[in-house]
Amino acid sequence: MSVRVLKKWKLSEEEKRSISLRRASELRRSITDYLEVKNDLKTGFDLQELIGANKKKMLEYFNATEDDWENWRWQMAHRITDVKTLADLFGFSAKRCAQIEGIGRLYRWAISPYFASLMDSNDEHDPVIRQSIPAIEELDESGYDDPMGEEFTSPAPCITRRYPDRLIINVTNQCAMYCRHCQRRRNIGEIDRHQTVENLRAALDYIRKNKEIRDVLITGGDALLLSDRKIDWLLSELDQIDHVEIKRLGTRTIVTLPQRITKELCAVLKKHPPIFINTQFNHPQEITPETKKACDMLVEAGVLLGNQAVLLKEINNDSFIMKKLNQELLKIRVKPYYIFHAKAVKGTRHFITTVDEGLEIIKKLRGFTSGIAVPTYIINAPHGYGKVPILPRYMQRHNGHWVRLKNWEEREMEYSLLPEALPEAE
Repeated sequence: MSVRVLKKWKLSEEEKRSISLRRASELRRSITDYLEVKNDLKTGFDLQELIGANKKKMLEYFNATEDDWENWRWQMAHRITDVKTLADLFGFSAKRCAQIEGIGRLYRWAISPYFASLMDSNDEHDPVIRQSIPAIEELDESGYDDPMGEEFTSPAPCITRRYPDRLIINVTNQCAMYCRHCQRRRNIGEIDRHQTVENLRAALDYIRKNKEIRDVLITGGDALLLSDRKIDWLLSELDQIDHVEIKRLGTRTIVTLPQRITKELCAVLKKHPPIFINTQFNHPQEITPETKKACDMLVEAGVLLGNQAVLLKEINNDSFIMKKLNQELLKIRVKPYYIFHAKAVKGTRHFITTVDEGLEIIKKLRGFTSGIAVPTYIINAPHGYGKVPILPRYMQRHNGHWVRLKNWEEREMEYSLLPEALPEAE
């Protein structure tokens, strides 16, 4: 019976409490399925024994110290890029190593020692391995080198522009780890290259001349693999452009190389508010004490943090995994922002899910967890036409005077749009 019908009768406080308790029980039952599996979905905090053993093995292998491990430049200099090291450290089979070596001739790969420490080499479906180590499926070359048509949305060096009031500066092709689902794998090449100062100055000149640009995203590659000095210079230049209101940095180092978040870097970022950083956590296993420490440091420097997950087949295309991920992100002060549908990049087709899977995840998040834990599901339109939000159909129909709605529980109801016919407050 609806609340509006019940209001026609005068109910005692005891009756109202009884109705409330029945409703509370109903709500509890609606998430019983998640509560039954929640503790089985492990974060990096839960896997410290595995991670510690992997770390110890790598420190011995590289003859390194704890201080080395905490040095992001040491981590970059010791990225794992060859199959012998993989086999020595993680027991990859000769057959798998041969596959990786062959794929590596087509698509570059590298993984930081830190991110490698998160791998469970005994799990063939391990989400860290699937994201970082080449797989035979990459030999399927269906798809596109540049599905978003970035080469046709670059009006100046380093610039990608798809919207009226904001744009991207691509500052490097370097990453701490080359994601197997990378949308810009065409740019990786065999050599890490930062953009020249001349190209960056040309990009800044373009921004100065186009006064409608109020929001600039610095990305790559990974923006935080520039030196502190270069980041400071670039942000200072943007600060001097009156119409630029906010700066954003795109980085996955928080996830794959949290040692990059140093006191010195945070001191630079603190000088240039407002700064937004979007990162990419794709699985709860990636949330560790190290990533929490990095996020804490950034927040204390005044940085606002968001997460842009990618929906990846056999990694996170599961409503419970995505719910756990987003709830854990909030605990380390990262706001779930987007879930991107994987793009049709050449060699990454095996990661692509159906759109229905993405919609089902959103349906199982909306109402079932905090609204701040519900990101927007996005498909990037081809040819550089921007992000398209994809939503379940909550509005069933309308005629200008009323709408028929379906809520998160699949309940349908009518809602009047006319002030004089608004339903009673519930």
